[in-house]
Amino acid sequence: MMEQLQERKPLQFLLLLIVFVLMCLFVPATDGSWLWRLPPLLAQLPVWINDSADYLMFEWWPVDVYDPDIEEYEKQPVMRQITRGISGFILFLIEFVRELMLGGVKTIVTFTSWDWATENQWARWPGLPWTVVAAGGIILGYALSGMGLALFTGFTFVYIAVFGQWEPSMQTLSFVLIAAPTAIIIGLVLGVWGYRSKTVETILNPLLNVAQIMPHFSYLIPVMVFFGIGDHAGAIATIIFATPPMVRLTILGLKKVPPEVKEAGLMTGCTNWQLLRRVLIPTARRDILIGVNQVIMQCLAMVVIASLIGAKGLGNDLLIALNRLRIGLALEIGVCIVLIAIVLDRLSLAWANKQTDYFADQSFKQRHKYSIWFLVVFFIGIAIAWLGSFIFKDGFNYLYLIPHNKGITTEPFWQAGVDWMWDTFFYALKGFNEWFIVDVLQPVKKAFLAMPVIATFTLAMGTGFIVGGWRSALIVGGYLLFIALTEWWDRALITSYLMTMAVLISGFIGIVMGTLCAQHKTSARILLTWCDTFQTFPSFIYLIPVMMLFGVTDTSVLIAIVVYATIPAARYTVIGLQSVPQSLHDAGSMSGVNRFQRWASIELPLSFPHMALGINQTVVFALAMVIIGALIGTDDLGQLILGSLSDRQGVGNGLVLGFCVAFIGLAIDQILRTWANKRKEALGLE
Repeated sequence: MMEQLQERKPLQFLLLLIVFVLMCLFVPATDGSWLWRLPPLLAQLPVWINDSADYLMFEWWPVDVYDPDIEEYEKQPVMRQITRGISGFILFLIEFVRELMLGGVKTIVTFTSWDWATENQWARWPGLPWTVVAAGGIILGYALSGMGLALFTGFTFVYIAVFGQWEPSMQTLSFVLIAAPTAIIIGLVLGVWGYRSKTVETILNPLLNVAQIMPHFSYLIPVMVFFGIGDHAGAIATIIFATPPMVRLTILGLKKVPPEVKEAGLMTGCTNWQLLRRVLIPTARRDILIGVNQVIMQCLAMVVIASLIGAKGLGNDLLIALNRLRIGLALEIGVCIVLIAIVLDRLSLAWANKQTDYFADQSFKQRHKYSIWFLVVFFIGIAIAWLGSFIFKDGFNYLYLIPHNKGITTEPFWQAGVDWMWDTFFYALKGFNEWFIVDVLQPVKKAFLAMPVIATFTLAMGTGFIVGGWRSALIVGGYLLFIALTEWWDRALITSYLMTMAVLISGFIGIVMGTLCAQHKTSARILLTWCDTFQTFPSFIYLIPVMMLFGVTDTSVLIAIVVYATIPAARYTVIGLQSVPQSLHDAGSMSGVNRFQRWASIELPLSFPHMALGINQTVVFALAMVIIGALIGTDDLGQLILGSLSDRQGVGNGLVLGFCVAFIGLAIDQILRTWANKRKEALGLE
């Protein structure tokens, strides 16, 4: 009997589910009972973290620092000097790039003084005309991918300029142009180090796992304490958030380099540095550039979040517009963010896919034709801007820089559309909204909160044991134990309830959509294109339309999560079904099965590892969006993390809450990834 039970996984899951239900029914909800809730033994952990942060910033290792204001040396903690130095350097870089785009005086003041700049009014750094930046984007798009990308890039810059969003857009772009290269360099260095040292890779893997699932807000709180607030703080938080995918893809790309390529490099007498620079990195170029693409997308995903700690640009304007309930203006700004995200995504992907001809014999003019084109349009743009100073003598020079909110606006149109949607759909959907909250969400939420801690551990660790044995069970149990020993177990259950509802709905929609579209190459290509496009949208954008229809409710948050989290489920379903060999399709057809039987008996089992990874990514996307949903009102861990931003002692709370969210994701990741790997082994796919 026991041998049969061990061999039949469904029976094990059924028995586990029965035990879980019995525990939920018979374990009493008694305060003080360890079967109901564990004592918060880690309740003081945030306090210890706060005290440690304060000690590092204000007491540790005081050194003599000269203060020019009082013309004396004074004691300052070395950590404060280091972090302020880093902040000042990054802020200088951001301001430098920003003034290249928009003009200004801060870069000149850095090397002189405000008094000198005030006395010499001519000392102003001129910004590039918007026509030059737009033309440069068009040339870059054409060089990388032809006329289609060039036209789309040109449309994006013209749209931004014409609608009066040039200044905040360039502020955002300057922010990304510093954060992204910094994250790329750090990620490349760590990736190469991890490739060369197995020990380093082993250390990096758990850190990267936590970093990639940690909520956006959790990065902001320690950054504020150590680096202050402003553009530099937002950039540092963005760099931390955007570096992990670069590290992973660098390691992956270098590992995929064929051994014979490496041996050929060694045989030609390459040193280790030459082998890395001239052989390994060029061979792994595509994977590394995909990492560059992911870094840029992560940076843009942080645009709105970073504005909470002082980053200027479109994200800050979007939050202000929403706070003032100017939904029409928020939509205009949201379109700008989306267009910039899509353009940078397409440009970086085109760069990754572009093949370099190392043996082409070209003249200087052929090699540098695009640079020559840019020089030509640069001088033409300068001339046009100069002519504009005469045409628009008494007003703004629209051929140079279009001031913020001085362009065309469609805000009244969008606002009228929002009002129409509100009047037409909000009250019509109010009945559904109330029914969904009262009869669906609230009962599920109560059911989650009614789960005893022993039942939750039994279900999670039991699933881990069935899927991957004792190792998986103990890893899952370790993640849950950390959460259970904090004082936020109930809040974690609320986060889990929203995530579970969203993953079930997203997984179902994604698998159905992916299955239907995978039947035809054209529909599969269209779906993957839509997934690519929607994935470039910053996650905050998804909250705007649902708020208009359902108000500030859990329904709005859930629908936004579902839309955002469906993307990986659909994508991996299509990729998994397309990976099934054609020979197996033919064998199924020859045996007389119909299309549904072929899908259920052949395609689904073989594509299951891909689908499991898709659901895994759906969980990660859902968790990220649950925390973003705190901006429009939830009572889960995200709301507490958001509250930590305004708490002077919020570093400890923010980090521990972030770890709680990350460990929820990592526990599920452990189960799904182990399950997928087991299936791959069983199917002989590894």
